[in-house]
Amino acid sequence: MAADHPEHSTAGTYTVKGKEFTRDTRYITTRVTRDGRDGFPVEAGRYRLVAARACPWANRTIIVRRLLGLEDAISLGLPGPTHDERSWTFDLDPDGKDPVLGIDRLQDAYLRRDPEYSRGITVPALVDVTTGAVVTNDYAQITLDLSTEWVDHHREGAPDLYPEHLRAEIDEVNAVVFRDVNNGVYRCGFAGSQEAYERAYHRLFDALDLLEERLTTQRYLVGDTITEADVRLFTTLVRFDAVYHGHFKCNRTKLTEMPALWGYARDLFQTPGFGDTIDFAQIKQHYYVVHTDINPTQVVPVGPDLSGWVTPHGREELGGRPFGDGTAPGPVRDDERVDAAHTPLR
Repeated sequence: MAADHPEHSTAGTYTVKGKEFTRDTRYITTRVTRDGRDGFPVEAGRYRLVAARACPWANRTIIVRRLLGLEDAISLGLPGPTHDERSWTFDLDPDGKDPVLGIDRLQDAYLRRDPEYSRGITVPALVDVTTGAVVTNDYAQITLDLSTEWVDHHREGAPDLYPEHLRAEIDEVNAVVFRDVNNGVYRCGFAGSQEAYERAYHRLFDALDLLEERLTTQRYLVGDTITEADVRLFTTLVRFDAVYHGHFKCNRTKLTEMPALWGYARDLFQTPGFGDTIDFAQIKQHYYVVHTDINPTQVVPVGPDLSGWVTPHGREELGGRPFGDGTAPGPVRDDERVDAAHTPLR
């Protein structure tokens, strides 16, 4: 991979500058808000969330949408797990077209927003169904806005994933988790030199060790309920042994060898709204097929054994109330169920 050459990952365009992985974070930052100050007011049925199950950044939005009960307010488009250099594609849908947007490539929705759009065609993307144009692909802000701007459309009993009195601590934890864990695994996997890789490797596992210590004595990352911080860490942890440990060379320790983090990840996986959004087959297909610079044969590993994800975790002993004063989401909609063969939740 040549220095400064643009490539694509599940979260957009990146470059390798001085052999160091650098993510392009120049997203479309238009927001959908209650007051519509950016020209896009909250309106049930107007927007479609395009979010591939394979992508950890998109997976966050699928989880939050489900926890908050926004399925009727915001429809969900699901591209397949692989894409080419141009765009994510809707190859899982009949005739290879999204049934609502009528397009076969997510790129089309970006070009409707900006005919000269030249950055990464990323998921998640919130698309205005009335125009077919992307409103935003700012994944970090999308989930926060689902919690704070879409309140009028939350289900009865929806949890508060971004409680006001904990926001400063959540933001602080999220910053560390993004830098050293969510993005840290990518810095390991796409490092352009031994030195860059080892720096990323040590930062990743130093952060995981701190999280292991933190989660040894508390059930969730911030406070005693599930918050945005848990959603953001979970989507990396659930992919760790299946992808990052081998494919991205994050191989000091498996998740299953870190007791607190493994118990924490299983606790969340078994919580409605988390594990029922995870498609391990699509996750592996995406990373091992798309990243041909890392895996030129495109051979997808058979393992690991997934049965451990549904074993008892014992985290209840630490207390905590998963949904606070709220309740668990109901059953997954029939048209949004993960293929039973792709998950240990059956």
